[in-house]
Amino acid sequence: MDKSLDQHIPSSKAKEIFQFIRRTDEISKLDLLQYSGLTVSTLTRVLEELTALGLIAECGFGASTGGRRPILYRVVPDYGYAFGLDISRTSSRLVMLDMAGNKLDTCEWEMTALMTPEYLLAEVTKQIKHWTGKHKLSPDKVLGLGIGAVGPLDRFEGVILQPSFFPSPGWENVSIVNDLERQLNMPVMLDNGANTAIRAEAWANRARDVRHMLYVHVGIGLRSAMMSEGKLIYGAVDMEGSLGQMIIQADGIPPRTGNGNYGCLESYATVYAIEREANALVRMGRRSLLEQIAGASSTISYAHIMEALRRRDPLATEIVTQAATYFGIGLANLLNVLHPEKVVLGGPLMNANDLFFYTATQTAIRKAYHYPQYQVMFSKGSYGDEALAIGAAFMILDKITA
Repeated sequence: MDKSLDQHIPSSKAKEIFQFIRRTDEISKLDLLQYSGLTVSTLTRVLEELTALGLIAECGFGASTGGRRPILYRVVPDYGYAFGLDISRTSSRLVMLDMAGNKLDTCEWEMTALMTPEYLLAEVTKQIKHWTGKHKLSPDKVLGLGIGAVGPLDRFEGVILQPSFFPSPGWENVSIVNDLERQLNMPVMLDNGANTAIRAEAWANRARDVRHMLYVHVGIGLRSAMMSEGKLIYGAVDMEGSLGQMIIQADGIPPRTGNGNYGCLESYATVYAIEREANALVRMGRRSLLEQIAGASSTISYAHIMEALRRRDPLATEIVTQAATYFGIGLANLLNVLHPEKVVLGGPLMNANDLFFYTATQTAIRKAYHYPQYQVMFSKGSYGDEALAIGAAFMILDKITA
């Protein structure tokens, strides 16, 4: 679209009403009156404005409360479409959503040694152009592309800075927003992947009105985001919460990177940590299915450990349980400080097997300081591995009401 995202709805009151309609599948004019506090004539004018813009439509009648049945309104799904891109260390994913938040398409790429920024961006550009043709989208229907990436990054300048542990070279100082805006001719926005994931989960929990939420992604590294009063919390520096550098054992295991902390959580409760532990224990002579599963491979990988865990191998179970216990201790520290209503745990280690999730959450519950009035809910989330990409697309959709 040729207009900036925040200019689709001219008035602030119309933006507020549209945002409320977005949060419901359908809503009556009476409910909107009660929510907004507007007069009937003002609300009617706002609804007519949104209808004329093509953002909402009447969709039938609600139940009668004694008089006429109230008219119901809903978002028009095909008003526009947003794309969301998740760039992570193990895989990258692209999704396409309509204005109502329905997922229409998805595509995934493994992040191999060949997946340089140039190669991935060329693939993303090709896929988006394929989808716009497949769904017969005119340029005015394309709202933009949101990106959730591994940090550190500068979301204002649209640059991925110096991420660690990418399998391919070239991911330092990538001006990804400028590059993709030039290639796609659409608005592009960038944020940390944990922040986009929590956007998606907040949308999934919109009917429950969860106002304080913590999201943690557990994979090759640890990534976290916090939402309070329905708004993302950003620090003084534009980085994901550095949960991985939380020290849980003084003078513990050396850090994986030169600027990390000894005894930090990342050294105990990540994919890298369980791979390191498995290889060390097998070299020390511990018997396990891991040797058979790894076969001729010189090292035991995360995939080998998950297969051994699936087959109930005692050593694999011990390693994953230990990592999950350490993670639960770190999580308890966060609960004691932040007191979220809901904690969503995502990423490869959470989604691959229930053992890590169950052990971590039970440990956190035991270790957290208990207040009688504080009860936290734990979840693996509503979107699984797609949360980061879906939330990136919501970053575009949300901008319309900003």
